[in-house]
Amino acid sequence: MSQRFTVSKSDGDRRPSDIQGEVNQLFEGDEPATSGGAEAEDGAGAGAETVVVLKGESNPKESSPFINSSDVAAEKSQQYDGKNMALFEEEMDTSPMVSSLLSSLANYSTMPQGSKEHEEAENNEAETSRKKPVKAPQLGTLMGVYMPCIQNIFGVILFLRMTWLVGIGGVIGTFIIVFMCCATTMLTAISMSAIATNGVVPAGGSYYMISRSLGPEFGGAVGICFYLGTTFAGAMYILGAIELLLIYIVPKAAIFPLEGLEGAEAEAALLNNMRVYGTILLISMATVVFVGVKYVNKLALVFLACVILSILAVYAGVIKTAVDPPYFPVCLLGNRTLVWKTFDLCAKTIETANGTVTTQLWRMFCDSPYLNATCDKYFSENNVTVVQGIPGVTSGILADNLFGTYYEKGDLIAKKDTYSVEEEDDPLTNANRYVLADITSFFTLLVGIYFPSVTGIMAGSNRSGDLRDAQKSIPIGTIAAITTTSTVYMSSVILFGACIEGVVLRDKFGEGVHGNLVIGTLAWPSPWVIVIGSFFSTCGAGLQSLTGAPRLLQAIAKDSIVPALRIFGHGKANGEPTWSLLLTACICESGILIASLDAVAPILSMFFLMCYMFVNLACALQTLLRTPNWRPRFKFYHWTLSFLGMSLCLTLMFICSWYYAIVAMVIAGSIYKYIEFAGAEKEWGDGIRGLSLSAARYALIRLEEGPPHTKNWRPQLLVLVSTDSEQNVEQPRLFSLTNQLKAGKGLTIVGTALEGTYLENYDQVQRAEQALRKLMETEKVKGFCQVTVSSNLRDATSHLVQASGLGGLKHNAVLTYWPRNWKQADDHQTWRNFLELVRETTAARLALLVPKNIAAFPSNGERFTEGHIDVWWIVHDGGMLMLLPFLLRQHKVWRKCKMRIFTVAQMDDNSIQMKKDLTTFLYHLRIDAMVEVVEMHDSDISAYTYEKTLVMEQRSQMLEQINLTKNEREREIQSITDSSRGSIRRKNPAAVTTQLSVTEEPLAASKEEKPEEESKSASSPFPSPTQVQLIHDNTTPTSPTTPAPLLTPPEGVQSPGGQVQMTWTEKCDGEPAKPPGAATPEGIKDIFNMKPEWENLNQFNVRRMHTALRLNEVIIKKSSEAKLVLLNMPGPPKNRTGDENYMEFLEVLTEGLNRVLLVRGGGREVITIYS
Repeated sequence: MSQRFTVSKSDGDRRPSDIQGEVNQLFEGDEPATSGGAEAEDGAGAGAETVVVLKGESNPKESSPFINSSDVAAEKSQQYDGKNMALFEEEMDTSPMVSSLLSSLANYSTMPQGSKEHEEAENNEAETSRKKPVKAPQLGTLMGVYMPCIQNIFGVILFLRMTWLVGIGGVIGTFIIVFMCCATTMLTAISMSAIATNGVVPAGGSYYMISRSLGPEFGGAVGICFYLGTTFAGAMYILGAIELLLIYIVPKAAIFPLEGLEGAEAEAALLNNMRVYGTILLISMATVVFVGVKYVNKLALVFLACVILSILAVYAGVIKTAVDPPYFPVCLLGNRTLVWKTFDLCAKTIETANGTVTTQLWRMFCDSPYLNATCDKYFSENNVTVVQGIPGVTSGILADNLFGTYYEKGDLIAKKDTYSVEEEDDPLTNANRYVLADITSFFTLLVGIYFPSVTGIMAGSNRSGDLRDAQKSIPIGTIAAITTTSTVYMSSVILFGACIEGVVLRDKFGEGVHGNLVIGTLAWPSPWVIVIGSFFSTCGAGLQSLTGAPRLLQAIAKDSIVPALRIFGHGKANGEPTWSLLLTACICESGILIASLDAVAPILSMFFLMCYMFVNLACALQTLLRTPNWRPRFKFYHWTLSFLGMSLCLTLMFICSWYYAIVAMVIAGSIYKYIEFAGAEKEWGDGIRGLSLSAARYALIRLEEGPPHTKNWRPQLLVLVSTDSEQNVEQPRLFSLTNQLKAGKGLTIVGTALEGTYLENYDQVQRAEQALRKLMETEKVKGFCQVTVSSNLRDATSHLVQASGLGGLKHNAVLTYWPRNWKQADDHQTWRNFLELVRETTAARLALLVPKNIAAFPSNGERFTEGHIDVWWIVHDGGMLMLLPFLLRQHKVWRKCKMRIFTVAQMDDNSIQMKKDLTTFLYHLRIDAMVEVVEMHDSDISAYTYEKTLVMEQRSQMLEQINLTKNEREREIQSITDSSRGSIRRKNPAAVTTQLSVTEEPLAASKEEKPEEESKSASSPFPSPTQVQLIHDNTTPTSPTTPAPLLTPPEGVQSPGGQVQMTWTEKCDGEPAKPPGAATPEGIKDIFNMKPEWENLNQFNVRRMHTALRLNEVIIKKSSEAKLVLLNMPGPPKNRTGDENYMEFLEVLTEGLNRVLLVRGGGREVITIYS
């Protein structure tokens, strides 16, 4: 990424290096930049332009996308030379300016990634350069999520088994099953929506979600379960397609004929036909997928149209039955349903002109066609009746179908409440003439068979990479699809029960209605609409399964979490997973060899239910743990819903088939242990305590394996407090702030340092620990306390920073107090200790939080009913400034506060584009905040800045004379301070405030009108008894080191637009406030007599003071009413000569603000856009 901007040369003799733009200043080193040589002076005429190019990394990684990612350090001295941001310049190589990286932050969200974790995807520069530009995803909610989910959810069970389920389970029982299964998928979809909207979800769907939420072990186990479920779903769809083909479309195509076979022989022949044709269809489908998946995608809309047309045909048929029910007669012998295939009339005899003639039905049960023939006993004793198979929705048949009828295998399908003459001991003869139950049915079996018809809810999340706005489309599309399909399923249960005769519903293969598909008898205009439509949609669903399952296996294999599967990560040159497809086809063939749709359905139900259970578990755990990265855009979730969904999944697993459930759990557990490979050693020495110790030890050792992922990063605080002589804590509000930041989560260590030896101060240590514990309990801070004793407080604090924590359970951030009285001469060691702490945390890569004016921070009992938390994001140091307000707003104290983010635009930044990029970045972070870009235009360094720097440097020189006694030092301080202020302090007490308006004559070489510069009004953030106000014309071609002489302005020459008006304060210790007085000529003369002293100032300090003053000015202007201001804390000077100056810079930077939290990052990313 390169950013090019042009700075117009408009300031007279100023060199290009002086006017490159204020943002450039930030990257300058310790010493002021050189002039740039005579060539620069000669070439910089009026109207010349200086072009500066900022270079940054264009393809950052998540682990550290911006910190240390650019090559700024080597070129910063040439690239950056200004004055506005000098306070942050020493650390620009590790904490670059926000303005220079906002574009990268925004583009970071659209980085194309596969299912392999983005942070591990390492590409060589050559490979990257050869890549073609990725086309922006364009799919919306309807075509990207809703329609694929509809297509995947509606499937073979609806067309082949739904009517049978209603007949066996009854309307009430089946409705309960449908409601329970649909509730499970709806709850799972809610959990999935929360996970899917918690950042960018690359391809991989549920596998990616679970593996990134619960870890690789759970992710791998559940991913493989999901893969097996999808593969067996392919087998189920193929078996469904073959059932449609052989029973309803072309029954004569059977290789093993069923005619004349009974019982087990007929069943075996049917299963063998399914196996042969299923294998042929599987090979054909696998070939299509291997040749090109694009053909599958092109046919997807056709298959979807078949599904929708079939369902519409059923609803149209239901409406038609209310007016004109179709004629589908069912022949009953007694109360037994007859197979209506080999006879034409449902009657024993018919009357003709020649007399009574027997029918084909007579010949089926009698040994001759004559009336005196010997017939089957049951046939002789019972009459034949015809009932209407589809009596219609207004017939009242619903009452007869409300309750279920379960059968043993081989039982007769009989009509309830119909007269039948039979004896219990009579053997069943001519069994192949009746409609029989082909399997033993019970409630739990129905659940297992039905559940696959509600799977497919992951179709939208699997396509997240193709969606225009995945975080919006996935929840809306998935939940809308589940709502639609659930409505169709529940309504179909009631409508089937209200329209179709019970014996027809219980007739699985439609043998009693001339071999028609039962749901087809209800369809309008013809049963063939359903038969052909369901056949194509079932084939399409099988193709989708054979397309999706190998890619899921490839994603798991490429993650390298299951070493045995690595070979399946390879494929064709275009990325098609050849080996994965081969394995998928083999597993699918094992399902086809089972050959029974009713036996395969519970198997895939297990795997899908286990997958959904872990999706719910992931959402519940994330919600309960409240990890900082858990910020879903989808807000309508709760851990109780996820827990209920998880419980329903587990219950349904055991309801469907307890032995399949156990097998599925064993498979998942084995994969888990295999991935984990080396588990924790058990320690059963002391019962539960031994187990707890073993678990704790194992957890600590696991934490040592590496730093936490960005998603899991939260501030693990080491809180440093001081105690008085009675060992009472001097900063109790630090505990309140800790509680508000942590909310009882993660690690908190509260530490304090004592001076002396441990043996002599043991009692004080105990009192200090007791005081800390008591205050922690009062403020509800959950954690540990630690007291360290050393010969001096500096070493004791250093020991706390170095040694606190255990193993991987260590602090990553330090929260300490601001040394309030650092300006007092007898308290210099306090701020020196503070500075050393800042340096140590930087060296240890720990984050540092310094609340200023901690006494003004709210207690845990206070509530802000309104207000703002303002974030001033000046340099990017890992995202701490984004994370901390989010954590604070989780606490009830700050919950009602709105978040505002300000970033600073320099003269050459495109502030509109910066705001757009920052808004985009915040959207992907799932953080709601108002965004404002504050423009800081270039301005000359004011006289007040020079004066402030002069006072600071003279004070520093004085404190360095360590040989002076305390009293001598105080007198020296006072005398030097008096002399430095003497030139601006009025001898007349009535004239304390000097107002001076001076305008320079513009040079002849640049008389054109200059742009209006930012003004600072007299209502400055530095109120004090003594004020001096300077109005300094912006057109002055002065150099910071050599201010040009100021001339007395003629009347009427000044224009407010061309002036920079600065206000400053000098505090007179011990002097009462004096009334403002008029400016005097003597005062004017004294001020300009200070020029030689200005020339000797360290220009680096001048620029830093300028940064502090300018930033403080804009912060006061925007955030004076904010409840809390968070601000980047500049780094301490690399050399120790300017330590006290650093404290002064921070004081100036935060002056006039009520509550300030200074923040330094730990050198790593702590916030991510990814799930």
